[in-house]
Amino acid sequence: MINNFDLIVIGAGSGGLAAAKRAAGYGANVAIIEGDQIGGTCVIRGCVPKKLMVYAANERSNMINSERNGLYFNNLSFDSSILLKNVKQEVARLSNLHYESLNKLDIKVFRGWGRFKDSNQVEIICPKTNKLLKTLKSKKILIAVGGKPKSLDIVGAEFAWSSNEIFDLNNFPKSLLIVGGGYIACEFSCIFNNLGTKVTQLVRSDKLLNGFDSDLSMSIQESMTSSGINLIFKDELVSISKNNENFDLIFKSGFSKKEENILIASGREPNIDNLNLDNVGLNMKGGFIEVNESNQSSQSTIFAIGDVIDKPNLTPVAIEQGRVFSDNYFGNKKRSISYKFIPKAVFTNPEISSVGLTEEEAINIYLNENIKVFKCRFTPMSNTFKKQKTKCMLKLVVNKLDDKVLGCHMFGETASEIIQMASIAMNKGVTKREFDETMALHPTISEEFVTMY
Repeated sequence: MINNFDLIVIGAGSGGLAAAKRAAGYGANVAIIEGDQIGGTCVIRGCVPKKLMVYAANERSNMINSERNGLYFNNLSFDSSILLKNVKQEVARLSNLHYESLNKLDIKVFRGWGRFKDSNQVEIICPKTNKLLKTLKSKKILIAVGGKPKSLDIVGAEFAWSSNEIFDLNNFPKSLLIVGGGYIACEFSCIFNNLGTKVTQLVRSDKLLNGFDSDLSMSIQESMTSSGINLIFKDELVSISKNNENFDLIFKSGFSKKEENILIASGREPNIDNLNLDNVGLNMKGGFIEVNESNQSSQSTIFAIGDVIDKPNLTPVAIEQGRVFSDNYFGNKKRSISYKFIPKAVFTNPEISSVGLTEEEAINIYLNENIKVFKCRFTPMSNTFKKQKTKCMLKLVVNKLDDKVLGCHMFGETASEIIQMASIAMNKGVTKREFDETMALHPTISEEFVTMY
């Protein structure tokens, strides 16, 4: 028997859930297919559990560095099993809330993996047996399956963890090699290091966080090094072999090392391998599904959002894409998405945040003589009595021709909270003069954004 729907959503992550709920709110008959927990990467193996670990890591770091505040924590201990257990419980709670919200909207939830039979039909496959469970038919099908961790094509790669397995641990390791220089690798390096794991981070390039402003990259590098993280640049892992309880690692440079555990955090890619896309002949671009401004693929009935398309792979972006899709196709609206000023954050310790152009990007677009940079670097008051006196950095990139602020960047505590407000101003075309005319709130870190000359 074939079940007919107005919309089938493949994937119950942030974007898929947003699209399904919004479409159902307009009265559409909606089905959503998911073979894992409801909630997707963000809720299950990404933003939420990772941020909970960040809070724990930062609290321990603050305790250790608080003696000059008169706070002593003799024999401070950390039971990672308690943290990991509580994180899993919170993830399960949030997943269940999403499931209940789908039921309230009468959205049909089908458990299994979805794959295309043709441009209007999706087959549901049992995750355990790989057997066909059911076939669904719909006027529109939305692909929202998200991404998956990239692996390394090396001998012994199967011995390493990905960012997925980290959240399945029952205890933290004593030592860990983290491969990668992006935001996932840097965040996990800080989490594990601040919770007592000895961390080595291997970076293929000569700097951390490619794509972020160079001053942010240098700031986090200095901070991570001073906190005890061993950073290895311009080298690559070529093989992993089991040696009793540890692993023997060989690097491209010829360097070798023993390590207790390895985490591969070298990026993510679209999770589209099992969708049978060949059956529907979608146009692809660099591994991503090619879509137009309405998120419509080369097949008129098939749409795609989130990490499977070549747009910023961020949870709020996927959510907005899902809502705009349903507003336009089920709510008869004419909405579009602006990708111009999307705030980004890296939840290291301290945090990194950014919105708009980097200094390098601004110079490339507007030429060096038309760009003026305002920057300050100082020790925040919160670090006055700490052993580790990490400096914060604030930076504005301004177009001299019209005084518009092109980029706003920060390294320091609560940077992510501060950049959210800056992104509102930049979306409205704020100028440097308007920053200057804004009264400062003293004493704060963020006041430097309106006092830099």
